[in-house]
Amino acid sequence: MNDITIIELNEDQVEALETRLNDFDEKYISYKLDGRIHIGARIGDTIVGGIDACMTAFKILYVSTVFVEEKYRQQGIGRQLMSELERRAISLGANMIRLDTFDWQGKDFYLALGYEQVGFYENQKDGFSEYFFLKRL
Repeated sequence: MNDITIIELNEDQVEALETRLNDFDEKYISYKLDGRIHIGARIGDTIVGGIDACMTAFKILYVSTVFVEEKYRQQGIGRQLMSELERRAISLGANMIRLDTFDWQGKDFYLALGYEQVGFYENQKDGFSEYFFLKRL
Protein backbone atom coordinates (compact mmCIF):
# COMPACT_ATOMS: atom_id res chain seq x y z
CA MET A 1 0.00 0.00 0.00
CA ASN A 2 1.12 3.57 -0.70
CA ASP A 3 2.25 5.80 2.12
CA ILE A 4 -0.65 8.03 3.12
CA THR A 5 -0.15 11.59 4.37
CA ILE A 6 -3.06 13.41 6.00
CA ILE A 7 -3.18 17.08 4.93
CA GLU A 8 -5.30 20.18 5.45
CA LEU A 9 -7.50 20.93 2.43
CA ASN A 10 -8.07 24.39 1.01
CA GLU A 11 -11.49 25.58 -0.18
CA ASP A 12 -10.84 24.60 -3.81
CA GLN A 13 -9.83 21.07 -2.80
CA VAL A 14 -12.94 20.71 -0.63
CA GLU A 15 -15.10 21.90 -3.51
CA ALA A 16 -13.41 19.39 -5.84
CA LEU A 17 -14.11 16.56 -3.39
CA GLU A 18 -17.75 17.61 -3.11
CA THR A 19 -18.05 17.63 -6.89
CA ARG A 20 -16.58 14.12 -7.06
CA LEU A 21 -19.01 12.93 -4.38
CA ASN A 22 -21.94 14.49 -6.26
CA ASP A 23 -20.80 12.79 -9.48
CA PHE A 24 -20.68 9.44 -7.66
CA ASP A 25 -24.10 10.02 -6.08
CA GLU A 26 -25.65 10.75 -9.49
CA LYS A 27 -25.45 6.99 -10.18
CA TYR A 28 -27.93 6.39 -7.35
CA ILE A 29 -30.11 9.48 -7.25
CA SER A 30 -32.67 9.33 -10.02
CA TYR A 31 -34.05 12.81 -9.39
CA LYS A 32 -33.27 15.95 -7.48
CA LEU A 33 -35.37 18.89 -6.48
CA ASP A 34 -34.12 22.35 -5.66
CA GLY A 35 -35.62 24.86 -3.34
CA ARG A 36 -35.44 26.52 0.03
CA ILE A 37 -38.00 27.60 2.55
CA HIS A 38 -37.28 30.61 4.75
CA ILE A 39 -40.37 31.61 6.71
CA GLY A 40 -40.85 33.71 9.80
CA ALA A 41 -43.54 34.73 12.25
CA ARG A 42 -43.84 38.44 12.91
CA ILE A 43 -45.75 40.23 15.64
CA GLY A 44 -45.80 43.93 14.91
CA ASP A 45 -42.30 44.77 13.72
CA THR A 46 -40.65 41.92 15.62
CA ILE A 47 -39.68 38.56 14.13
CA VAL A 48 -40.56 36.12 16.93
CA GLY A 49 -39.69 32.88 15.17
CA GLY A 50 -38.82 31.21 11.93
CA ILE A 51 -37.75 28.17 9.95
CA ASP A 52 -34.98 27.52 7.46
CA ALA A 53 -35.10 24.40 5.26
CA CYS A 54 -33.76 23.15 1.94
CA MET A 55 -34.51 20.39 -0.53
CA THR A 56 -32.05 17.50 -0.62
CA ALA A 57 -31.85 14.33 -2.70
CA PHE A 58 -34.77 11.91 -2.97
CA LYS A 59 -37.44 14.61 -2.50
CA ILE A 60 -36.49 15.15 1.16
CA LEU A 61 -36.81 18.58 2.75
CA TYR A 62 -34.18 19.04 5.46
CA VAL A 63 -35.06 21.48 8.23
CA SER A 64 -31.96 23.07 9.72
CA THR A 65 -33.54 25.71 11.95
CA VAL A 66 -36.80 26.03 13.86
CA PHE A 67 -36.97 28.75 16.50
CA VAL A 68 -39.60 30.67 18.46
CA GLU A 69 -38.62 33.24 21.09
CA GLU A 70 -39.23 31.84 24.58
CA LYS A 71 -41.85 34.39 25.59
CA TYR A 72 -43.92 33.50 22.51
CA ARG A 73 -43.84 29.71 22.95
CA GLN A 74 -46.95 27.68 23.81
CA GLN A 75 -49.07 30.08 21.74
CA GLY A 76 -49.32 28.04 18.54
CA ILE A 77 -46.69 30.00 16.61
CA GLY A 78 -44.39 27.01 16.13
CA ARG A 79 -47.34 24.87 15.08
CA GLN A 80 -48.39 27.50 12.50
CA LEU A 81 -44.84 27.76 11.16
CA MET A 82 -44.54 23.97 10.84
CA SER A 83 -47.93 23.74 9.12
CA GLU A 84 -46.84 26.35 6.58
CA LEU A 85 -43.50 24.56 6.15
CA GLU A 86 -45.30 21.31 5.34
CA ARG A 87 -47.63 23.05 2.88
CA ARG A 88 -44.68 24.66 1.09
CA ALA A 89 -42.67 21.43 1.15
CA ILE A 90 -45.48 19.67 -0.70
CA SER A 91 -45.63 22.48 -3.27
CA LEU A 92 -41.86 22.08 -3.84
CA GLY A 93 -42.41 18.37 -4.53
CA ALA A 94 -41.08 16.98 -1.24
CA ASN A 95 -42.46 13.69 -0.05
CA MET A 96 -40.64 13.69 3.28
CA ILE A 97 -39.34 16.15 5.87
CA ARG A 98 -36.36 15.33 8.09
CA LEU A 99 -34.96 17.21 11.06
CA ASP A 100 -33.01 16.74 14.26
CA THR A 101 -33.24 18.27 17.72
CA PHE A 102 -31.38 18.17 21.00
CA ASP A 103 -32.99 16.98 24.24
CA TRP A 104 -33.54 20.54 25.55
CA GLN A 105 -35.18 21.67 22.33
CA GLY A 106 -38.30 20.33 20.58
CA LYS A 107 -38.53 16.54 20.87
CA ASP A 108 -42.05 16.51 22.32
CA PHE A 109 -43.13 19.29 19.95
CA TYR A 110 -42.23 17.24 16.86
CA LEU A 111 -43.86 14.10 18.26
CA ALA A 112 -47.08 16.09 18.86
CA LEU A 113 -46.98 17.21 15.20
CA GLY A 114 -46.88 13.63 13.96
CA TYR A 115 -43.16 13.37 13.26
CA GLU A 116 -41.71 9.88 13.65
CA GLN A 117 -38.57 9.51 15.74
CA VAL A 118 -36.20 7.43 13.62
CA GLY A 119 -32.98 7.77 15.57
CA PHE A 120 -31.41 8.81 18.83
CA TYR A 121 -28.06 8.89 20.58
CA GLU A 122 -26.95 9.98 24.00
CA ASN A 123 -23.61 11.59 24.76
CA GLN A 124 -23.28 11.10 28.51
CA LYS A 125 -19.74 12.50 28.56
CA ASP A 126 -20.91 15.90 27.30
CA GLY A 127 -24.41 15.73 28.77
CA PHE A 128 -26.77 15.78 25.79
CA SER A 129 -28.95 13.64 23.57
CA GLU A 130 -29.98 14.16 19.96
CA TYR A 131 -33.12 12.92 18.23
CA PHE A 132 -33.81 12.44 14.51
CA PHE A 133 -37.29 12.77 13.01
CA LEU A 134 -39.11 12.16 9.72
CA LYS A 135 -42.55 13.06 8.49
CA ARG A 136 -43.87 11.50 5.31
CA LEU A 137 -46.03 13.89 3.28
